[in-house]
Amino acid sequence: MKKLSLIALAFIIVILPLIINGCIPSKPTEEVEILPSERLLKRLEANRRKIKNFEAFGTISINSPDINADASIKVVLQKPDSLYFEIYGPFGIDLAQAVITKESFMFYDIMNNKVYRGMNNSDALKNIFKIEITFDDLLEALTGAVNLTPKLSHEPTDYNVVYDKYILTYDDSSDVITRYFVDIRNLVITEYQLLDREENVFLNGLFSNFQQREGIPVPFNTNVKYHERNQSIKLEYRRAEVNKKSVKLTMNIPADAEVEEW
Repeated sequence: MKKLSLIALAFIIVILPLIINGCIPSKPTEEVEILPSERLLKRLEANRRKIKNFEAFGTISINSPDINADASIKVVLQKPDSLYFEIYGPFGIDLAQAVITKESFMFYDIMNNKVYRGMNNSDALKNIFKIEITFDDLLEALTGAVNLTPKLSHEPTDYNVVYDKYILTYDDSSDVITRYFVDIRNLVITEYQLLDREENVFLNGLFSNFQQREGIPVPFNTNVKYHERNQSIKLEYRRAEVNKKSVKLTMNIPADAEVEEW
C-alpha cells in the first residue's frame, strides 16, 4: 500500500505538471501584436532570404492527367537559382538525377543510362515533372518559401485579420488576383491562392507541419494544386537542413551514357 502511495505521489509531482503544461493553449490571438502589412511582409521576406541553401529528404507525389506517381526524393537548393534533386525507387534504387537552373537543365535517367540536357523552359520542366510548372513555382514548392519581393513596393489591395490569420490580397489590375494566408502567431504563410477576375481559385499552395531550422520556419508538408489543369504536386519531408556549409550540386555521369540535346 505504501509502495502504491509513493507511485501515486510521484505521478502527481512529476507527470501531472507535464500533462497540464502540454495542454496549455497557445497565446490568444487578442494578445498577439497585429502588424501593419508593410512590417508583416518584411518579416516574411526576411525569413525567406535567410535561406542560402536547403537540403531535404522525403517523398514526392505528382498527379496529373498524364501521370499518378509517388517516389522518394532528395532536394538540394543553392541560392540564387541552382536546384539538384535525386529520385529513388523501391529499396532505395537511384532512378534519376537532375540539375536545373533558370537557364539550363541536365536530367540523367539512370535506369536507361541516358542524359537529357538543354535550355530550361516550360516544356523541359513538363517533360521532367509531367506537370506544367514554372521554375520559380517549382522552387517555392520544393522549399515552401514564397517569394514576396514583388509585393514589397506596394500595399495590398485588401488586408484583414480573421481569427488566427492575416489575409493579404493583391489585385494588380491584371487577370490574376493573389491572396496570402499568414499564421498570426508564427508568422508563416500557410496558404496562397491565385484567382481569376471572378475570384475563382485556379491555383493554391498549402504549407503545414512547420519546424524550425537555424531559426527559420520550414514547412515539412507542401501541396500545390493547379485546379484548372487537374494537376498537383505534394511533398512530405522526413528531414531537412538549412544553410549547410556545403551541398552537392553535381552529378556523376558515366562516360558511356547516351546524351540527347533538347
